[in-house]
Amino acid sequence: MIIVKGLNKQYGRIPALKNIDLVFLDGAVYGIVGENGAGKTTLFRCLAGLETCTGEIVSDLTPLKNHLGLLLTEPFFFSKITGREYLQLSCNARGIKNHTIEERNIFDLPLNQYASTYSTGMKKKLALTAILLQENQYFILDEPFNGVDIQSNIIITQIILKLKELKKTVLISSHIFSTLKETCDQIFVLKEGALVKSVSKEQFDLLETEMKDVSVGNKIDRLGLK
Repeated sequence: MIIVKGLNKQYGRIPALKNIDLVFLDGAVYGIVGENGAGKTTLFRCLAGLETCTGEIVSDLTPLKNHLGLLLTEPFFFSKITGREYLQLSCNARGIKNHTIEERNIFDLPLNQYASTYSTGMKKKLALTAILLQENQYFILDEPFNGVDIQSNIIITQIILKLKELKKTVLISSHIFSTLKETCDQIFVLKEGALVKSVSKEQFDLLETEMKDVSVGNKIDRLGLK
């Protein structure tokens, strides 16, 4: 379990997160949605210990960052490290004795190739594989479906459901609402750094309709398409 109390983050004088209170339970999947700049990635980085912030973050396992796998929107890899070496280093960082990397390469990545030469989707799949092999309790997936092929998206969806079955805690941001509906137990809506809504599963369809109305409105008519 992760408990967030009164979390605030500012970049200079600009507030990025405003007094966020959240509870994430074991065995549950949570969606974090909002427009670009709403604070989703900043929240994730604060939870992962990559950003300083005020407020309180409490977890059953401490320090939280040692039990958390973070999938960034755009994973970074050093120029001279192969996919295999990256996976091995990730396991070493958690003290995991993993001798079955080839067998666990479910995305069929070219592990002997430099990771920096991978396509966008391949990089994301490599980074995801790495945090899964670490046997983390908590997972934060920032736009895990973007830039990834359809077949891999299906696999990622099933991975998320399996993590839920294993009583892991999973946080996801995604602009693809259908993936959130399929995987999440609860969705939190951020707007301009503030938590404005908490939506349970039975209300997902209503939330999707509301988001479409806000996003689209009369914008298509304004284009004057002919």
